[in-house]
Amino acid sequence: MSAALDALQQRLGYRFRAPDLLERARTHRSHGVQHNERLEFLGDAVLNLAVSGLLYGRFDRSDEGGLTRVRAHLVRQDTLHRLALDLKLPEILRLSDGEARGGGAQRPSILADALEAVIGAVYLDGGFEPARALVERLFEPLVAQTDPDGWSKDAKTELQEWLQARRQPVPEYRIASTQGRAHDQTFIVSCHVPGFDLVERGEGRSRRAAEQAAARLALDRLKAGAS
Repeated sequence: MSAALDALQQRLGYRFRAPDLLERARTHRSHGVQHNERLEFLGDAVLNLAVSGLLYGRFDRSDEGGLTRVRAHLVRQDTLHRLALDLKLPEILRLSDGEARGGGAQRPSILADALEAVIGAVYLDGGFEPARALVERLFEPLVAQTDPDGWSKDAKTELQEWLQARRQPVPEYRIASTQGRAHDQTFIVSCHVPGFDLVERGEGRSRRAAEQAAARLALDRLKAGAS
C-alpha cells in the first residue's frame, strides 16, 4: 500500500484489514467498473445512523423534528466536502484521465461521495463500532458548535409542511440546466407545485442549494397569494 494511503489511514484513525476495500472506496466510476458507488450507498446509511446516535445522546431535550433538521444540515454535501478536504481525499482519489484533467479531484460531489464510500468501507472491514467512531471523530466538533434551537426549518421542509397542512401534493424538483465547467457548476432547478400550478426556478452551486432556493421562491409566492 502506498505512503499516501498509509497516511490517510492515520488521519482516519483506522487501519484496514482488507486493503482492497479502501482501494474501491477511493475509485470513482470514471476509473473503472470496480468503483465506489455501492460503498457510497452503504456509507450514507451508516453515516446517518451514527450521526443520529450522536445527536440523540447530546440533545436530550430536542424532539424528532429538531433532531431531523439538525442532521439534515450536518449530513449534506457541503459538510462532507469540507471533511473530505480535511482528510486530504483529493490526494488519493482514482479518476479517469479526463475526469482528473477536468478538476474532478476537487469537485464537491465526488469528494462527498468518496467520504461516504470510505465510511462504508470501514463498516464492511471492521463493523459498525469502528465506523461509528470515525463518524463521531469527524462530526463531534461540528455538533459541539450546534444549537438545535437555532436551526430553523429549511425552505424545502417548510414548503412541504405548508402544502401538507392544506392537503396538497408535495412539490416536484427537476434540474432544468447546469452552467459552468464540471468542477465549478451552477445548478438551475425547477420546483413544481402541482396543486397550485406553480413553477419557480432557483440556482445554486449544488443541486441541494438550487432546490432550496426554488422552494423559498415558491413558498414566498404561495404565502403572498394566501394573505
